Formats: sequence, C-alpha cells, structure tokens
Amino acid sequence: MSTTLASRPYESYVYAYPHKTAYRPLEDRPALRGLWAGERKDALSLYLHIPFCEVRCGFCNLFTRIGAPDGLTTRYLDALDRQATAVRDALAEAEAAPETGAGTVRFATAAFGGGTPTYLDADELDRLCDIAEKRMGADLRAVPLSVETSPATATADRLAVLAERGATRLSIGVQSFVDAEAKAAVRPQRRAEVEAALGRIRDARIPVLNIDLIYGIDGQTETSWRHSLDAALAWRPEELYLYPLYVRPLTGLDRLGAGGDAAWDEQRLRLYRQGRDELLAHGYEQTSMRMFRRPDVPFEATGADDYACQTDGMIGLGCGARSYTSALHYSFDYAVDMREIRGIIDSYTATEDFSRAEVGRRIDEDEARRRHLLQSLLQAGGMAEAGYRERFGSGPAEDFPVELARFASAGWLDQSAPAGLLRLSPEGLAYSDALGPALFSPAVRAAMAAYERK
Repeated sequence: MSTTLASRPYESYVYAYPHKTAYRPLEDRPALRGLWAGERKDALSLYLHIPFCEVRCGFCNLFTRIGAPDGLTTRYLDALDRQATAVRDALAEAEAAPETGAGTVRFATAAFGGGTPTYLDADELDRLCDIAEKRMGADLRAVPLSVETSPATATADRLAVLAERGATRLSIGVQSFVDAEAKAAVRPQRRAEVEAALGRIRDARIPVLNIDLIYGIDGQTETSWRHSLDAALAWRPEELYLYPLYVRPLTGLDRLGAGGDAAWDEQRLRLYRQGRDELLAHGYEQTSMRMFRRPDVPFEATGADDYACQTDGMIGLGCGARSYTSALHYSFDYAVDMREIRGIIDSYTATEDFSRAEVGRRIDEDEARRRHLLQSLLQAGGMAEAGYRERFGSGPAEDFPVELARFASAGWLDQSAPAGLLRLSPEGLAYSDALGPALFSPAVRAAMAAYERK
C-alpha cells in the first residue's frame, strides 16, 4: 500500500469486495445446494438485475445493454424464472438437509437494479415481482424493496405497479439538473423531463425517493453544482446520493478521451465538500461518503434492521447480479463492451440449468476480515470493535496494524469516537475511495490487474 494515501482520492468506488474483476471461472462448478448448506439463511438479501437501458450514459460501466430486440425481455424473464426456481430449490434442499441446521430461508430486504428495471413495461414489472415472490418466496410488502429508475421510464403505469407491489424506495439517476452538464456526461435528458418524472414519483406515494447527482462533470462549477443541489432539494427527497464522476475503461467518456489529473481531483473534492456541507445544513444526515438521508425517514423504509451486508448472505438473480455466501462470491461473466454484454445475455437466456455457480471468487478468513472492516468502516457510523472480535476472535488493530496506523496518521480516523468504536473522521469519509482500495488484499489486487477487460 502506498505511503502517500491522500495522493489519489478517487482510486476506486468500493461498492462490493472483492470486485467482480477479481472473479474467475470456477473449474469445479460447485452445486448451489452445497454452497448454501450450513449458511445462515434467515436474513438474506434478494437482488434481481435487469440489464436493459434506453441509453447508456458516458460514465456507465455497469452490466447493461441499450434496448432489447423483440422478445428479448420475455426471454430474459423466462430465464430469470428458471434461475429463481433452481436457486429456491437449492435453498430448500440445503434447508431440509439434516446435517446443516442452517435455519429457515427468509429474505430481509429486496432490490431491483440494472440497467434500468423500469425499462420493463408494467406487465413485465408485475411478472418480475411475481418471480421474487412466488418463485423466491420474498414477501415484497413486508420487507424494504428498492427499485432503480430513470426519467424516461418512470411512467405512471410502471410506478403504479411498483407501488402496489410494495416498493418502499425508488432511486432515480438524475446526475445533473443542468442540461449542458447532462449532455457532457453523455446522458441525453432535459430538466423538464426530469422534473416531470419526479412529479410522477411523488404522485405514486412510494415512501422513499432517492436522487443521484454527480460532481466532477466537464464544465461543472460551484455555481452550477449548487443549482443541481437546490433543484434536488426542492423535492425534499428522503435520500440523496452524491457521486464523484469516474471515467472508466471502455465507457463512452473513455472513448471520447475524457479523464483528469490532480486539478480534476481537487475539483471533485471541492464540489464534494460543497455538496456535503449544503446537505448537512438542510438537515440531512451523512451515512457514507455518498449517501445522505433525512433523519425523519423511518429506517425500515430504507433498509432492514436485521440485515448486515458484512455478515449476511445475498442471492442475486440475472446477468450482472452477484451472490454471497460466507465462503464464495459468485456471479456470471462480467463485461463492459456492448458486444460482449449482448453475447453474455444471449447465453443467459439460452441456459436451462442454473443449479451451479460458474464464475466467482472464494473468500478465505483473511478476505472475510478485510471485507468486514472495509464495508463497516466506510459507513459513517463506524464499526464496533467488539462485534469484529466476536466474529473473528481478534481485533482489527491486531489484524491490520499497518493499515490502521496509516489511516490514523492521514487524519482519516475519528480520534474523538467513543472507546471501542472505529469510525472515520470527516476527512476520512471524503477519502473513502482511497481508503477502501488500501484494504484490498495483494491477491485481489493481482487478480484485478490481470483481468482482461472486455
């Protein structure tokens, strides 16, 4: 790990660890029944991935394709149904096996992401909910259900289906309320369309509205950033996410030759602090570098109080989705290039047997420790050291003395935190995208570096 931690404040957004570029084909193709035997299954997370968008933004490296030829969404939902059936059968077999003692299968939280789930029409969204409920057994009206949408696809009929089926949170990627900035990010939309979509979302009465904004766009200034912040705040969203712009390989902005230097890093830090301070001044609470939440929002509307991403399992269905057990993270093949993505989706829709894991990465004790520390520390609330010790039998300072000492010397740890609580300082939160990668293991770093981009 570099001794100059603060030299690259935007090394990588760590939304999951290990990253999918560290995954590899699993030669033994383990059966799902065996993977889930012995795992706790009473507080699982369910994620369904819809890899379709009406356009692809210039910064996007998610697993998604533009449009869907006739019949593709139907074929995709058919495959999703087959996969859900196979996964639920495997969970049921693992649950029934007398030697496991792993407990009843129960989902504590659910999410539809992508891509753009609302690319599906209203009837298809209804079927998607049926797959989650009737195939997987998730009670969507009893658990938090988060769904991603876009201005063009947040139509009244789609929103009505989601509201009726129990959606508690809708996240809309606005990115900027300034038309010229949206164009610079290769996101073809106009503010009038965004405002109309936000009005329809509010009319649908889904409890939590989240608005995503991006800072660091070419031509963006403190004045135009404040304009977007004020426009978003006018809707009193229950949540706001502020994302720094990244130019990732094989994306539209990368092909255009966009990118940055130290001055761009400074611009992003400056805009981040401006956005953070404005949201705090408006009464929002910061829960991570990116996420801000109104304190008057009931927590159960945004997340389950008995699900912890550090310790509990996740079931991911569809291309682009990943699943977590304590010993293996697995998924399907990953790509960014549109031709590669189309091929993977076509292969997925033709698959009949979903009973085995095909691509993934095994999680040993060291990786489990890193993941727990990383995903806990990047939350503004921090990590109770007693919980870490209870799980692993040692303390974080014993396991990661060099890393934590460097974080402390950089001013990233909150020295005023109560005893036994490891928490980032405001500056540490600002440098989350440098701190997170600093906890990657050498093996994961090597695998990511060796990944052949496609």
